[in-house]
Amino acid sequence: MSHPYAGKIAPKSILENIPQLIASYYTQKPDVFESTQQVAFGTSGHRGCATKSSFNEDHIFAITQAMCEYRLSAGITGTLFIGKDTHALSTPAQLSTLQVCVANGVTCRIAANGEYTPTPVISFSILEANKTANKLCDGVVITPSHNPPSDGGFKYNPPNGGPADTDVADFIQKRANELLKNNLSEVKKVSVAKALQSDLVQEYDFITPYVLALKEVVDMEAIQTSGLKIGVDPMGGSGIAVYQKIKEIYKLDMDIVNEYADPTFSFMTCDKDGKIRMDCSSSFAMASLIGLKDKYDIAFGNDPDFDRHGIVTPSVGLMNPNHYLSVAIWYLYSHRKMWSSELGIGKTLVSSSMIDRVVDSIGKKVIEVPVGFKWFVDGLYKSALGFGGEESAGASFLRKDGSVWSTDKDGVILNLLAAEITAKLKKDPGQIYQEFEAEFGKAYYERIDAPASPEQKSILKNLSPENITSKTLAGEAIEGVFTKASGNGAKIGGLKVSSKNGWFAARPSGTEDIYKIYAESFISLEHLRQIQEEAKEIVLSAIS
Repeated sequence: MSHPYAGKIAPKSILENIPQLIASYYTQKPDVFESTQQVAFGTSGHRGCATKSSFNEDHIFAITQAMCEYRLSAGITGTLFIGKDTHALSTPAQLSTLQVCVANGVTCRIAANGEYTPTPVISFSILEANKTANKLCDGVVITPSHNPPSDGGFKYNPPNGGPADTDVADFIQKRANELLKNNLSEVKKVSVAKALQSDLVQEYDFITPYVLALKEVVDMEAIQTSGLKIGVDPMGGSGIAVYQKIKEIYKLDMDIVNEYADPTFSFMTCDKDGKIRMDCSSSFAMASLIGLKDKYDIAFGNDPDFDRHGIVTPSVGLMNPNHYLSVAIWYLYSHRKMWSSELGIGKTLVSSSMIDRVVDSIGKKVIEVPVGFKWFVDGLYKSALGFGGEESAGASFLRKDGSVWSTDKDGVILNLLAAEITAKLKKDPGQIYQEFEAEFGKAYYERIDAPASPEQKSILKNLSPENITSKTLAGEAIEGVFTKASGNGAKIGGLKVSSKNGWFAARPSGTEDIYKIYAESFISLEHLRQIQEEAKEIVLSAIS
């Protein structure tokens, strides 16, 4: 059941107290023996809240020092590209990062005039620099993604441009926590003033090279000449200037709403739980743009760091991310004539099986991996994957000539691709997905949560197929039980069970005493509910 505020403009009573939040960043100190206040690199770096002592100046000092030490050990001595989003804690955290980087002799590039830089632009910049640099370059994006305004985040992208792999993240996390426990005695830092005056800190135009190159990955000319009326909601995020530059350079008929940064995000409609959350895959958070759907031929939005996409069409409104991934994959592999016929298609194991059915129909190959975009980085970097996408509305793909574009999620190109599809095919992606349903069947997909103790979560994370004794799932014979991803053999950290017309996957939460159940049926909503109930029984039997 949704909250009374869901889908409505956030009332002033719930807006974040920004001065208090920033004061907490500088004044509150983490308890290094309290697990919730330690550095914890999840699938997208460290995230936390200053008022909860989980994202404070000490955390950033420690993380940045650990990152500098990792760079040294890995022989990475080139420029560090630093981006930030529009969350209130991102600017203070960027200053803290520069204090430590300068003290460690690291050359940094930041946007001029305190401007913002999206995740995909940092990935693009790293890859472009490393084509000609004689020293390896890497990057940082200071963002908690779509999290509420109270949160901050820090993620590191090594020279391959993508999210840090597990070994790198583990190194930084472990070393950062050691530094915190030693009262930061081994952290090198200079004053903010000295950092900003240092020759090591260079201002840089990230946006223009990225926007100029967009024509190499998306058919911008087709969009330009189509006469499409386009609506964009950057959701007050880091890519407002990106869309402004796109509009300027490519002369698109594009309206940009919420064309300003506001750290309270007061223009947002609240998410399902009544909180402000800039989730461009949520119909509640995207309610404002959905309300304008009939005004535009195609519309889209992004989360604050622009690594996620949200597609709004006249035919269906906000597209389910799984539905759009299916359309994007079909279109790209049918229309990118310069792409190798051998290019794989990367999907996470909790993404819709509609993707498999669509891919099978065009004679291509799916590479199924665990949850986390990091699993696509190597394939995109080496042009072995043409596309990599997650069920949570994050994806990227290759340039038109089959070379790498970005190895992190790029919400801008996924949005522009929706415009290209509409321009070239004279129908929007929602209409195309309706054709898929007519051909391949209707998919019923949902993610729910179920309770689990820390002990049960640990067991679930380490299950083997032999632990599952059930032979059927919702009336169908079980065809596969997996605790490793079929595409790369990596551990799921849970399990996936599949039948002819349905499947479920179960993974423990990293922060709460719950586990997540992803499930899908190609029969009916009732069949989906049956899968979900039996999934709970199967998991409980295995972990009890």
